[in-house]
Amino acid sequence: MNFADLDVKTLIPQKPPFIMIDRLVHFDEVVTRTEFEIVPANIFVEGGKLLEAGLVENIAQTCAARLGYINAIILKDAVRVGFIGAVKSLVIHKLPDVHSTLETTIEVVNEVFNITLVNATTRCNGDVLVTCEMKISVV
Repeated sequence: MNFADLDVKTLIPQKPPFIMIDRLVHFDEVVTRTEFEIVPANIFVEGGKLLEAGLVENIAQTCAARLGYINAIILKDAVRVGFIGAVKSLVIHKLPDVHSTLETTIEVVNEVFNITLVNATTRCNGDVLVTCEMKISVV
């Protein structure tokens, strides 16, 4: 699959202006990676920075893109809605500036029924901005 040809908006249930990922750049059974360019008009930008809520939502939407890829591309099924079940060990080292590109990677730790546990890392220019553990529950 050439990820450059894939419209990430077809993989996630979120709609503008609430989309916090631009591209799916990697998918396998364990690791999923997305990119997101922060624009000044983003609803989570304040004072030229992407706020904490935007960073957490970016991670959640990376999880949604993973599930959307599985459902829409692999299983040829509908995109399903998920919810953040828990965020644990959240560490935000720095808020990114507008016009920055985030690279968010999730690694699946465990999947049981409709709950997925991931470790997440968001980087900008190679620097780690955010790390956390997130549980996603799928309806």
